[in-house]
Amino acid sequence: MSHSSPPTQMRLLVVDDDPKFRGFMLEGLKEHGFSCTVVSDVPQAEGVISRGEEYDLILLDVMMPKQLGWEFLEWLRSGGNRTPVIFVTARHAVDERVKGLKLGADDYIVKPFEFSELLARLEAVSRRHRDNAKLEIADLVIDFERRLVERSGRRIEMSPREYDLLLALVKARGKVIGRDELLRKVWDIDFDPGTNVVNVQVARLRRKIDLPGHTALIHTVVGKGYVFSENPVEESTR
Repeated sequence: MSHSSPPTQMRLLVVDDDPKFRGFMLEGLKEHGFSCTVVSDVPQAEGVISRGEEYDLILLDVMMPKQLGWEFLEWLRSGGNRTPVIFVTARHAVDERVKGLKLGADDYIVKPFEFSELLARLEAVSRRHRDNAKLEIADLVIDFERRLVERSGRRIEMSPREYDLLLALVKARGKVIGRDELLRKVWDIDFDPGTNVVNVQVARLRRKIDLPGHTALIHTVVGKGYVFSENPVEESTR
């Protein structure tokens, strides 16, 4: 199999504190047709993501000054960002590989490595991600790659906040997610603001998602929070 170039130019973010390794990756990846951004630590990585930069895949070191790669991945996934992540690190202990995968990494490659192996891992993870780019629940379809939502073939327009709220509910599918947790995940608020913002936004989202004549997907569990499920939920109220 040839790895001369990716099928379409992929945008990669490389997060590593070793300048020689960053240079090696930048040169090698560009040679194989990738568009590549390199940063030296987690705050820089969080900065480019927070500015709205989007990448097809992130190559992430573990041991870095200021913050660890684990922390960046936790931050990324807690914000609903599904960008594939491959840990590229000299740390090879099995428990650390398991930890990375449990945190939401898509793969783990140990330094030093053959560049052909890295290219094969990139291709495999990218292919898996494309295959899982859509989620279908009842007649609701969420296209994660294009951030589109449809129900019964009809596109549902929603604000970025509504989309993030939907993702938080969907990620907890079948389980109760409380208002405090939604405030943290969707609004990045770690305290009770004393408002009913969650109730209002969920009600607004429900009007868009749970169309008349369709299976109800967003359920309220009295005193506990909300459940996203295509099945009836006990102790719930509409």
